[in-house]
Amino acid sequence: MQKLYGKRRETKQPDVMKALTDKKPKTNFFETMASKVIAATGSPWAFFVALGVIIIWAVSGPVFGYSDTWQLVINTGTTIITFLMVFIIQKSQNKDAKSVQLKLNELIAANKAASNRLIDVENLSEEELDVLHKYYCVMVDETRKRMSMTESHSVEEAIGDALSKHEEDLLSRKTTKKKAPRK
Repeated sequence: MQKLYGKRRETKQPDVMKALTDKKPKTNFFETMASKVIAATGSPWAFFVALGVIIIWAVSGPVFGYSDTWQLVINTGTTIITFLMVFIIQKSQNKDAKSVQLKLNELIAANKAASNRLIDVENLSEEELDVLHKYYCVMVDETRKRMSMTESHSVEEAIGDALSKHEEDLLSRKTTKKKAPRK
């Protein structure tokens, strides 16, 4: 069932989606462990445990004569923890990014006024994203000029406006060159 403009309507689930949702989710050891580690290390008690370890290490300095071994213990421990946490954090960020992209894709797909070409925008190259960004900057400028937030603007409109402005610039340059006296 899908909610649309305050009313519910029945939607038939495509066979592909049904096949995907009928499967039981796999319990991936790394994903389960990463979720638990992220939850634990992001908690206040984890900070205080780490702070406690640093304080104990600092206080034990005089006992060990601030030796190289004493320094090596904290350096090695923090390096190992940092190295492992990089992979755990990256896994968590990848999952979060994918879930956010899916939510955005759903919003784009559900909105008839939205451009469906943006559904797969995360797979564009950096250069293509820059071009899209410029088009949206033009849309922002156009919206500010019109000052009507109730009016919808599309990517196509921004492209058309950008092209017409570019053409105007070219024409003004040509006429400026023609008018300039030759030496």
